Amino acid sequence: MTEPLLAIDDLNVRFRTEDEPVYALNGVDITIEHNEVMGIIGESGCGKSVTALSVLQLLQSPPAEIIGGEIRYKGENLLERSDSEMDEIRGNEISMIYQDPMKALNPVLTIGQQVTEPLLAHRDVTKDEAIDEAIEMLRACGLADAERLVDEYPHSLSGGMRQRVMIAMGLITKPDLLIADEPTTALDVTTQAKILDLLEDISDEFDMSIMYISHNLATVSEVADRITVMYAGTVAERCTMNELFELPLHPYTRKLIESIPKLDTVHERLPAIEGSVPTFNEPPSGCPFASRCPQYIGSACDEVVPQAQPPGEAYDVEAEHTVACHLYTDASSEKPPWTTEEQTHDSAY
Repeated sequence: MTEPLLAIDDLNVRFRTEDEPVYALNGVDITIEHNEVMGIIGESGCGKSVTALSVLQLLQSPPAEIIGGEIRYKGENLLERSDSEMDEIRGNEISMIYQDPMKALNPVLTIGQQVTEPLLAHRDVTKDEAIDEAIEMLRACGLADAERLVDEYPHSLSGGMRQRVMIAMGLITKPDLLIADEPTTALDVTTQAKILDLLEDISDEFDMSIMYISHNLATVSEVADRITVMYAGTVAERCTMNELFELPLHPYTRKLIESIPKLDTVHERLPAIEGSVPTFNEPPSGCPFASRCPQYIGSACDEVVPQAQPPGEAYDVEAEHTVACHLYTDASSEKPPWTTEEQTHDSAY
């Protein structure tokens, strides 16, 4: 089998605080294949952005420290790379776009200066050549008046235009991997749809892989090939996008799907997941979702951390579908009731 483009293996990240350390990631495993869009979904505080920043080694240290695991990019462990080696990778082979372009863009530099910066840093081009490429990339990102925009400042652009500029900055060096950290959160619904279409198109055009991070499952479903569901710094479930809606297995995954408003259903009150994501001052001793889980089965949930694994031959799922839940281990030999055919969730997406 071909080596995946990116393989995060048993990643553990801790933040030191004045009181106690906080264990933000606890054994995260994620793989992204070549030319694949991997969706990363979960509530705020689940570790999605920490995972992305760990890949690029952009976590501020201290207080952050990676205490275990590997991040292999094209077979090489990025955690063993020097600062100068990472400088050659960041913005070149791996780029990142952020959820709030107004904060990410420098207000005192023109759009042209900012879009050309990665190109000038990583390619042997003149400023005039870089500007020409920036104009071409801005056009490719749906900004028709690119010649004028390169001389404008971020405050003169709309939110959707600024986000397209951020995408152009991420694509200018034609990276192999683009990390998109909630890139449509600050945009209206119509602009969100246009940005999602753009990301889908550029992924195909540039043969590029994307790590698409969001808390919005409906949004991720528009662009992702596979999806990783994260909860409290762990991976709860991983499968193809289609299979997630056809047969979600983890109780947390099902709760996320149930919380999506349905146009054909009248709700007196929208379904919600009771409680909140825990903050761990020590690694979890059991399932991190146990305190909120409607299918809690007792001591196994409290005392044993479930490992991500296929649910077994009794479940008609693809081989790569894994779930970290004791309902699918020897702790329980019966299928959960929602996995029966008549109760399988029907997706509107």
